[in-house]
Amino acid sequence: MPQQNDRHARAPYAEALHQNAQQGWTRLGVPGHQDQPHNYPALQSLAGSQLLAMDIPMFTEGVDLPAAGASGASPLQEALELAADAWGAKRTWFLTNGASQGNNAACLALRGLSAHVVAQRSVHTSVIDGAILAGLSLEFVNPNIDVDLGIAHGLTPAALDTALAMHPGAAAAYVVTPSYFGAVSDVREFAVIAHRHGVPLVVDEAWGSHFGFHPNLPTSALTNGADLVISSTHKLAGSLSQSAMLHLGHGPFAELLEVRVNRALLTLQTTSPSAILFGSLDLARRDLYYLSHDRIQASINDVNLARALLAEGGRFVDPSPAMLASPDVIALDPLHLVVDTSSVGVPGFEARRLLEATSRIHVEMATDSVIVAIVGAGSRLDAGFLVDALHALPEPDSKSPRQRDRQPIILPPTGPRARDVREAYFAEAEVVPAVQAIGRISGDTLAAYPPGVANVLPGEVITTEVVQFLQATAQAPYGWVRGAVDAGVEHLRVLLEK
Repeated sequence: MPQQNDRHARAPYAEALHQNAQQGWTRLGVPGHQDQPHNYPALQSLAGSQLLAMDIPMFTEGVDLPAAGASGASPLQEALELAADAWGAKRTWFLTNGASQGNNAACLALRGLSAHVVAQRSVHTSVIDGAILAGLSLEFVNPNIDVDLGIAHGLTPAALDTALAMHPGAAAAYVVTPSYFGAVSDVREFAVIAHRHGVPLVVDEAWGSHFGFHPNLPTSALTNGADLVISSTHKLAGSLSQSAMLHLGHGPFAELLEVRVNRALLTLQTTSPSAILFGSLDLARRDLYYLSHDRIQASINDVNLARALLAEGGRFVDPSPAMLASPDVIALDPLHLVVDTSSVGVPGFEARRLLEATSRIHVEMATDSVIVAIVGAGSRLDAGFLVDALHALPEPDSKSPRQRDRQPIILPPTGPRARDVREAYFAEAEVVPAVQAIGRISGDTLAAYPPGVANVLPGEVITTEVVQFLQATAQAPYGWVRGAVDAGVEHLRVLLEK
């Protein structure tokens, strides 16, 4: 636990925002509401007058820039330096378009090193988008998949080693850990392997921004030797939605990557970043570093109690042992609660709908087999309330046509790759009925949401199994397919046949 005089007790950027808001400015610049809540009552009702007062433009003296006549770092620079220190980075950048912006920037930066990257196939769609923007070819390594639970885990070190050996001259190795389901891969060994092949390791650690801030949490990717880490701070670390960070490691590629990443972010980021989002990142860092120990332990205790109560009830099968048995999983995030609702005869999508309808409980996501509840690092869970709601899920009725005729939605393997992602994205295409698209090459990225991992990429052959999965997902409660031509995935965009 840090000492009370530790410099991390401060939130310099957030504090500067408060001070600036209290100085009674007459604002004659952007944003257009100009801190006049009486003239924008609808906006005030949404955001509140205090928030409007802190919605200031970039390059404000005493906030983004040093105060007039002051020497030394600005509050923004201090906040960035504190974030780098807290996460163990050589340098940290604040992001206002989520971890997606970090993935886009990483791809653009890597393109200056080589034309191709070895990447985990279950990367977030923002990596695919970034590769298309950058003209970066992706050489995929398939993760291990639990098709019954609808879960794509991660990579084994051996699989990454083989892929790097097959694709010499790659710009980097690009992996995702933890998974959407909290499964943690062996980043330390990934770093050793990547560096042995002479390439940096990039880790999309979107779901692990809280790692390393408590002894009962997994260690962070930076601690384990990653060279560039994308951190979705708003997910479990407590900042506002859409805020994130990009961290540069201290490894052998730091100098090579720093200038390229900085240039990429200047290319991609808005010239009007949200001061409110920056402030929330500053506060999230302070709270994680300075106030985290007891609060995070309380969060872990709540989730562990929920697991214990579920086990005591005897209805649900705990998927954790099966997840840990996967060769690519070395740990599980204790703040991800994965509940196998299919083990009691209730599809995950249906369980999510029932929890919302009967108990006003919103969980993070669902597959056909499981729901995933997450607890922020410092948030609390009423374990008894959640478990009671889960135990109240209906018993399966074998006589019900819905149960008797139901076919599980099984996560399918991806189709074979026929064209490069960028080449296919820009190729001439046509929209055809889904049944006619089978066997043809996709022109779109299609990802069943949640969780946002692409099931089809531009350049991949569309299979019957993938079409059936996407259509079934689109028809399920809360299911939808990002990138689809229509909501029901009745039509697909395919490349024109030559």
